[in-house]
Amino acid sequence: MRRALPLILFAIGLVALGIAAVVVLVPKANVATASSVGGPFTLTDQDGRRVTEADFAGRTHLVFFGFTHCPDVCPTTLQQIGDVLQALGPKGRDVKALFIAVDPERDTPAALKSYLASFDPRIVGLTGTPEEVAAAVKGYRAYVRKVPTKDGDYTMEHTALVYVMDGQNRFVNALNLARPPEAAAAELAKML
Repeated sequence: MRRALPLILFAIGLVALGIAAVVVLVPKANVATASSVGGPFTLTDQDGRRVTEADFAGRTHLVFFGFTHCPDVCPTTLQQIGDVLQALGPKGRDVKALFIAVDPERDTPAALKSYLASFDPRIVGLTGTPEEVAAAVKGYRAYVRKVPTKDGDYTMEHTALVYVMDGQNRFVNALNLARPPEAAAAELAKML
């Protein structure tokens, strides 16, 4: 037994060392949770006012990333958002939708104001410096990429998700616009 005791202690030490190595060396998953979507931002609205996420706290709001030179997805989505806001009726009176421009080179406050004049007035256009926009994109875990076109111009690839944020600026869900506005409004009404 005296000879076995050092071997048993050695074996126990090896097991403990193996467990410690696994705990320390195995990388932790970097998973985005709902609470990690969104966050602080400072941008400029279509009227030239500086705003932060705190300006939209206290009520449920929508967030959509896009750009004014978008040929189809952005204007279609903005129209659908407007239709959902209309379908909410009086419940949607205070709901805002933030349109965060991912093309700060072209999407100035004046460009946003002109572009958004065609959509529901509850849609607020936001832009900023490339760094400010990049910070907002990162905070919402969105995707943006500038893509050159054959004619020497460029377009923007971007996340086309409509985020539903609660009154404390926490991510609630994505709004499904692939259905009639009344159905999307009924879903959104449950989140207000």
